Amino acid sequence: MGISPDSLVLRHPPVTRNLPMKTTSYNPSPLEVDFANALFILQKDIQKHLQDNRVVNVESNIKRDNPMIKFSLLDKDGDPHEIVVRIVQIPDKF
Repeated sequence: MGISPDSLVLRHPPVTRNLPMKTTSYNPSPLEVDFANALFILQKDIQKHLQDNRVVNVESNIKRDNPMIKFSLLDKDGDPHEIVVRIVQIPDKF
């Protein structure tokens, strides 16, 4: 069971104050890009926690809105699997 982005957004009521946001760029934001790069760099560490699966390839697309990292895996039976992680920064709520 995973966490969907909608469940994260719905957990907090919307803020209606009209204060200026500190982050000015969200498409992609610098934090989204840094987070995607961190996942790419940590691929060997992530593999250590995947039971019976081996990471065979990692593709990143960090220039798009909501950067994406795609992990290609092989399980113990040799079956291929793909996991896609999309990085979404929720706008500041100040």
